[in-house]
Amino acid sequence: MNRKRRLAVALGAGIAPLLVVTMPAGPASAHGYVSSPPSRQAQCAAGTVPCGEIKWEPQSVEGPKGLTSCSGGNSRFAELDDDAKGWKVTPIGHSQAFNWRLTARHRTSTWQYFIGGRKIAEFNDNGAQPPETVTHTVNFGSITGKQKILAVWNIADTANAFYACIDVNIGG
Repeated sequence: MNRKRRLAVALGAGIAPLLVVTMPAGPASAHGYVSSPPSRQAQCAAGTVPCGEIKWEPQSVEGPKGLTSCSGGNSRFAELDDDAKGWKVTPIGHSQAFNWRLTARHRTSTWQYFIGGRKIAEFNDNGAQPPETVTHTVNFGSITGKQKILAVWNIADTANAFYACIDVNIGG
């Protein structure tokens, strides 16, 4: 190998790691969120409510299973936990279909819906891989008025779940 060629190879090998470290990372191409009625992250993505990074990654609210926060314990998306942010409230009936949009279809153990820390509904997928959109119809029984619903997608083969909060007025 001639001297110029060796120098070019050495420079390339030395610069490549620096380029990888300094290049900006693209948005994550994972996972899922409630698109209808519009969850807080769906409102951010649509520009309905001004938000930070979650606007670009509504599908990325992931955290350990068992949490009760809208952000899934992810500090990057902490604004989702701010109940005073001006979230739009969707009027719904006593039974409502919730549509999840999935960008990575993880095998699923359960889908859960909570109001005020109380589980209202659970759908067991027994480890199946879901389609790109998933719909559950939840019956709220005697619960009425303005409520914050926490929807949780529990992944079957990891310790994580995906979280979405939806602001609704049941019976309103």
